[in-house]
Amino acid sequence: MRTTLEILKEAKTAAPSLARCASETKNRALLLAARELEESAEAILAANREDVEAAAEKLGPVMTDRLRLTEARIRSMADGMREVAALPDPVGRVLSSVTRPNGLTIEKTAVPMGVIGIIYESRPNVTSDAAALALKAGSAVILRGGRDAFRSNAAISAVLKRGIEKAGLPGALVGFIEDTSRESAREMMLAEGLVDLLIPRGGAGLIRTCVENARVPCIETGTGICHIYVDRDADPDMALAIVENAKTSRPSVCNAAEVLLVHRALAETFLPKLRERLVTERQARGLIPVELRLDAEAAAIIPGTPAGEGDFDKEFLDYILAVHVVGGVEEAARHIAEHSTGHSEAIITENNEAAAFFTREVDSAAVYVNASTRFTDGGEFGLGCEMGISTQKLHARGPMGLAELVTYKYIIRGSGQVR
Repeated sequence: MRTTLEILKEAKTAAPSLARCASETKNRALLLAARELEESAEAILAANREDVEAAAEKLGPVMTDRLRLTEARIRSMADGMREVAALPDPVGRVLSSVTRPNGLTIEKTAVPMGVIGIIYESRPNVTSDAAALALKAGSAVILRGGRDAFRSNAAISAVLKRGIEKAGLPGALVGFIEDTSRESAREMMLAEGLVDLLIPRGGAGLIRTCVENARVPCIETGTGICHIYVDRDADPDMALAIVENAKTSRPSVCNAAEVLLVHRALAETFLPKLRERLVTERQARGLIPVELRLDAEAAAIIPGTPAGEGDFDKEFLDYILAVHVVGGVEEAARHIAEHSTGHSEAIITENNEAAAFFTREVDSAAVYVNASTRFTDGGEFGLGCEMGISTQKLHARGPMGLAELVTYKYIIRGSGQVR
């Protein structure tokens, strides 16, 4: 097994060759890698089945879904790579240009990061997404997945290497860390001079560890305590459809809703309909019902589980929804400010003033009016795919696509000027 340090050094050595590549070469590499993904689907699925079987008991059904690959998901991964190939190349783009009174022309120009490391858990599709975005942005990528998805990630990264090598690029541009111990993650966090940007993508524990311990630049991503506020002027049918989608379409992902806030004036009529939709109807259809964890006011209207002390500060990643009754949009915004992780929040209302207040006062990466939080995604935002969802404000915020994976330098042209 090659050491983490060896893989990092190989990527650092290979990175300049990619930075000099024309867009056509990078695009060809991505298209070849996408084709290799689809042609190797059987081998990737076999590896994934081993991961799923080994982890099913430990992870449970919802988290196992994050790990599981299907032919459709592999096609989607390949399509994501093709979408990235079709996007404009961010490298070399002039972000701004100014000519000074002394005749100097100063251009702010996008350039590659160099080596981008990503530490992630459970979701093997991240392997292809991260590689595609980093390569198109002109950077080598170091992939360090979790133990649960090791076989899947190894199979996918091997296929990606094969694809880019067919395009004439070094396979070291896609570095796969074989050591899934905490030591390999620590080495990446401390790899000054070898890793130019580190992105943790996973649970709150992983993200906190990276942010607190990394000596290399690190972007905080992922943890999503996402809220939906149903205003007194909401269309109840629209609200029910949005809440159902945001909670149940894929509860194991970071843009799933975890907290529902309901205006007091609507609660008496809306909450029984909510319980019918998320509990009774789902049970009748043989689906997993949503456990409603209710504050005292909501519990006086519908049956459910009394909300515990930490239920409004928890990313459940499961069929669980905390419900809190509020007096209006101002109280909803205050609650979100106290409990949100800054990921995605939504208001459902037909009142333009309430919507304007909500979008102005709620300080999260994505703020929705009359739409599901599940749209916070690189593909849905037209970015091809994403490296993660940044919940910080520097250097990136929200879904991280190509524009967030380059840095810039100033290029100054003169004609003999001295100061």
